[in-house]
Order: sequence, then structure tokens, then C-alpha cells
Amino acid sequence: MLDAVVSAVSRDETHRFSKVAQASITLVAGMGVAGDAHAGTLVQHRSRVRRDPNQPNLRQVHLIHEELLHEARAAGHDVGPGGLGENILTAGLDLLALPTGTRLRIGDAVLRLTGLRNPCRQINDFSAGLLKVVVARVDGHPSSSDVALGRTGGAESIDGVGIIRKAGVMAVVERGGDVHAGMQITVELPVGPYEALAPV
Repeated sequence: MLDAVVSAVSRDETHRFSKVAQASITLVAGMGVAGDAHAGTLVQHRSRVRRDPNQPNLRQVHLIHEELLHEARAAGHDVGPGGLGENILTAGLDLLALPTGTRLRIGDAVLRLTGLRNPCRQINDFSAGLLKVVVARVDGHPSSSDVALGRTGGAESIDGVGIIRKAGVMAVVERGGDVHAGMQITVELPVGPYEALAPV
């Protein structure tokens, strides 16, 4: 993880699926990305606001590993930085393997991981068939079946088998700071026993 870096940063003031790539973003403690539609102390994602607008915002910052974009492009999808709605695109860091509570230090900023993004049908609206790239069977077997979606639209299974969600991780901002491409990411694991990331 010594080579973990920020590959790109993005934000968007409106609630759209994708975000716009930026030269830099500013993280604000307890809020998220300055000028981003998902910033706030309380939940900002529209589906969650409809269910309960008073939930704490555990999804202030969305991070995705750049390697997922390579996998998507290899499958024929035109996906660039910000395309999947992430704020921070990383390289050289296995985000999905990190436990809940992991802190990522990027310059002055500190992010704390809260959980996984649960991929939903909007991914297929962005690029038909992309949901099958960001969701895989936990047993590693390939499948031509559709991804089963739960009542809230999030991915739940393939062929009745559990899944691996690869659409990135969510975090809250513990300490603010400016972030731009090329910055090193330092990983600080929580005190064990570790708790695997789960959808938030």
C-alpha cells in the first residue's frame, strides 16, 4: 500500500449519477466535499432521504479503485473519472479489502471508511450491462444471469448466490483538506478485531 495514490477527483453540485472531474476538491470535516450534492451531516442521497431524512450521512465521500474502471473498459464500457459518481479515484489500493473504520490520510485530510456502495440499477442506465461488471458472485463463478435487486434497488444476489460489491467504498471526513491527483494515500487500520465493510 506504499504506492497508493489519488488518481483523480470529482464533484457535482447536482444529484446526477456521474460527477465532473476537477483539478482538486476540498474536503470539509463532518460534511464531505465542498460544493458536492452529497455533502452534509445528514443523509443526502435521494433514496435515503425519502426513507428517513434524519439519518447521519455515512456517505459523504465516495471512493473507487481505478482498477475497476480498467475492468469496465475491458468489458466495453466507456467510463472515465467521475463516471460512476465517485469523488476520489484511487490507484494501487485494494479499497474493498479494508475494514470498517479504516482511516485514509491524504495530505491534511483524514477520511474514515463507513461501508460499501451498494450498486443499483442506475449503473445500467449509465451503460447497459455495467452492473454485471461491478457485481460478481462471491464464489467467483461467472454468470450470464441478471443481478437480483432488493426492494431498495441495491444489488443482492446472482443466481441466488451472494455477491461481491465492487462499486467502491463510502467515507466520512474527520479532518478537512484539499485533495488532488498524485497525492499519496496513507492507510491506518483500526484496532482489531476487524469488521468487514458492509453496504451503507
